[in-house]
Amino acid sequence: MFVTNGKGNIIRLLAGIFILLSLALAQWVSPYWLLFTAFVGVNLIISSLTGFCLLEKILVKLGVKEQGSSSCGL
Repeated sequence: MFVTNGKGNIIRLLAGIFILLSLALAQWVSPYWLLFTAFVGVNLIISSLTGFCLLEKILVKLGVKEQGSSSCGL
């Protein structure tokens, strides 16, 4: 069962989907898709160090409400 607590779970879910999708695309389409995997990883590192999360800003603009504590700082 999928349990949501606001942006935090959505961000982790999307990060996992982006990584797995880009790895599959790198395997079957082009290895340049690994650059997208690196981009997601760098954004996760930046968000853990600074608290700034680009995906969180996008979700806020899309109208996702905060229900839990922190969102991107895993």
